[in-house]
Amino acid sequence: MKLAELQELERRWVVHTYARMPVEFVRGEGARLWDSEGKEYLDFLAGISVCSVGHCHPAVVEAVREQVGTLTHTSNLYLTEGGVRLAQRLCESSLGGRAFLCNSGTEANECAIKLARKHAHGRGTSEPEIVVLEGAFHGRTMGPLSATPGLAANPSFAPYLPGFRVVPREDPDALIAAVGDATAAVMLEPIQGETGVNVVPDELILAAREACDRAGALLVFDEIQTGMGRTGSLWAYEQLPARPDVMTTAKALGGGLPVGACITNEATMDVLEVGDHGSTFAGGPLVAGASLAAFEVIDDPALLRRVRDLGGRFCEGLDSLDGIAEVRGRGLMVAAELVGADAKETASRALGEGLIVNPIGERTLRFLPPLVIGEAEVDEALGILGRMLD
Repeated sequence: MKLAELQELERRWVVHTYARMPVEFVRGEGARLWDSEGKEYLDFLAGISVCSVGHCHPAVVEAVREQVGTLTHTSNLYLTEGGVRLAQRLCESSLGGRAFLCNSGTEANECAIKLARKHAHGRGTSEPEIVVLEGAFHGRTMGPLSATPGLAANPSFAPYLPGFRVVPREDPDALIAAVGDATAAVMLEPIQGETGVNVVPDELILAAREACDRAGALLVFDEIQTGMGRTGSLWAYEQLPARPDVMTTAKALGGGLPVGACITNEATMDVLEVGDHGSTFAGGPLVAGASLAAFEVIDDPALLRRVRDLGGRFCEGLDSLDGIAEVRGRGLMVAAELVGADAKETASRALGEGLIVNPIGERTLRFLPPLVIGEAEVDEALGILGRMLD
């Protein structure tokens, strides 16, 4: 089928919630994609940080092939080993409590919001509040959407879920003032990905931890994009001055398949009880097999060290380019602010040159390459960007 024919079918039959780039990808391997006309691309978006082990990693492919011919689904009314093993690996590598498995990041955040509210009711708070940051993105179902200030300003979906207080990303004093007896949780991304790779200052994170401790509230980290090695440690909080009570993850966890998780510490692992929450597909054998395979690849000290090194190499290279005003991020979660150029137009030109990047707003390009890239791919991307921005 020709690209134009596919675009016409998409216009007729698919709800128009995405402005898609004019390309159809048909094959992937490592950090490379190929379109329907055979053109090769260097992928510096990785499915929005989903394909962090690269496209079609052999270990993930083998796990999926083996499992899909054995057992794909039974529901959560019965035990299967993969989902239990995945929960174990998640908890042992992080907060040590229990994990609720689901299908996406927004579902993981729904679970965290419910858990925080129930926890607050347990200590006598009748109308619990959750403090969130300006610039946050927590998802698009009604709970996480209500916790996402930029999207919750859209009147089309009002009324939103009440009980969210918004404070500036770089104002610890405002956060401290917002946390009180009614606070169920402070919920934040260590690095805000969808609004431009904005690193939340350590001072605010430490203030959030101390304010939550004083109020009896929970500190919830949304590590949907920062987790699974993206910042150069398995979890971003490992590089921060505070440890959360609850953490959410998704994206790279499935090695390309849809999965998410809400992870608790030991103090909060009994808050949700039988009947409080559920998911038909969550933790199924097929996705669990893929996740465990991806986990094995990413949870490797040598790979994580290399993510830090390559992130430094990439950031230094971006800093040296004309047309870039600012570079920010951590590990291989990076953004660049352009000087005088439109981000969407630049990303479109980059696609034409065989490089996939993500425009955010008018001036920001976001880069989320697979964690398995090497120096050659970093230098190739810098070369393409340098020629375009010269």
